[in-house]
Amino acid sequence: MHIDEFSFGKIVVNGSPYNNDIKIIGEKVTSGWWRKSGHIVGIEDVADILQQVPDILVIGKGESGLMRVADPLQRRLEKMGIALVEENSSSAVETFNRLIREGKSVAAGFHVGC
Repeated sequence: MHIDEFSFGKIVVNGSPYNNDIKIIGEKVTSGWWRKSGHIVGIEDVADILQQVPDILVIGKGESGLMRVADPLQRRLEKMGIALVEENSSSAVETFNRLIREGKSVAAGFHVGC
């Protein structure tokens, strides 16, 4: 899995372009990811990721960083031993690619807008 490109409103994963928010779990990309509370990522928004129990969850918060992980999700991740990385999406893309190259078990959610 590799993110080839990111720009406002667009992310390209393994050569496939997406114009909306995505989740990456293993080798699967889920397009059209929307959170129950919009710019807040809650437990229910990443339930499929939690089932996989990756080592690291990378959250791309959008270019201006408006999206955030809710406190209950942060506590759940900590209990499960899943490290959380929250960054503006362009930085999160670089972090995701680096962690994948290092052989880490990584899942991600990317907000491609604001």
